[in-house]
Amino acid sequence: MENEILIQNAEQLKDKIYEIRGVQVMLDSDLAEIYGYSTKDFNRQVKNNIEKFDEDFMFQLTTEEYNTFLRCKISTTKTETRGGRQYNPYVFTEQGVYMLMTVLKGELATKQSKILVRLFKQMKDYVVENQQIVSQRDFLRLSLQTADNAQNLVMFRQKLTEIDDKVEEVVSSLGEMVRKSELSPIMLNLGKPEIPPGWLILNGQPVESDLAYQQIYTLANKSIYIVDNYISLKTLILFKNAKQNVAVTIFSDNVNNGLHKVEFNDFCKEYPGLKIDIKQAGGIFHDRYIVLDYNTPDEKIYHCGASSKDGGRKVTTITLTEDTSVYKSLVNQLLKNKNLVLN
Repeated sequence: MENEILIQNAEQLKDKIYEIRGVQVMLDSDLAEIYGYSTKDFNRQVKNNIEKFDEDFMFQLTTEEYNTFLRCKISTTKTETRGGRQYNPYVFTEQGVYMLMTVLKGELATKQSKILVRLFKQMKDYVVENQQIVSQRDFLRLSLQTADNAQNLVMFRQKLTEIDDKVEEVVSSLGEMVRKSELSPIMLNLGKPEIPPGWLILNGQPVESDLAYQQIYTLANKSIYIVDNYISLKTLILFKNAKQNVAVTIFSDNVNNGLHKVEFNDFCKEYPGLKIDIKQAGGIFHDRYIVLDYNTPDEKIYHCGASSKDGGRKVTTITLTEDTSVYKSLVNQLLKNKNLVLN
């Protein structure tokens, strides 16, 4: 059957992902096949919505890239069955693939979009759960990329929520003329998540875990303190969207040696504008805290139910503390602690 589901697991998806110019991409002809389009019609749909595809979402291969890299991965037979090409192919980054989900229409496109969302999530989770089997520098690169991809997926979900809300208003006004069962399944599936995997509760509202921490950190104007005995490279990655010149201090005893010196140094080189110090927590803290702009009028303290590196794995709550005065002596004590030496 021409329009059957072509990708059913992460291994099949991985076979259609290439690394070009230092980023992972998918070929336009592969995506066209997945979505049930000819390559020509697929690219026509993209061109009709070209304002949505910036250079970090989609770019065209040079002749050298096409000849020397892709031809060794794509068989001549496969190329010939598509009738050849009159132009160099376009490739789409993961952000571009997510953007395609808002452009391509139809039942098959909806099904394939849902599959791609889930498979990209599986691949991200596999990298996080098996970071010990890849080099630390490779894990840093992959983690930085997947953090950006996760945020784009969250924005896509939120947009679907807004669309779903508007559609529901129309449904209510039209009564039996439109039934909710006829709506796009992807809207119903992603539109209003309660507490799906990878999300947490921030001040009583469900929010995707990584986005929740990034939203908190972007509120800081001068300083960010976190108190967390269990830290890792992901702890650092969540700071990358903080404002420039905000000083970050992590108070931790680095239980289980989760963060290594080489990871910390590589991250600091990758983000030289982000100043991060790590001090000992002193072995007296069980809970986790985030302190923003300490000793300023904008001071905020959040109590966290889990470490940021584990956010979303289980039901987790982050709550803004109304009275920060009780924590003053504890924070002042932390500031006197010695620097933590990483292994």
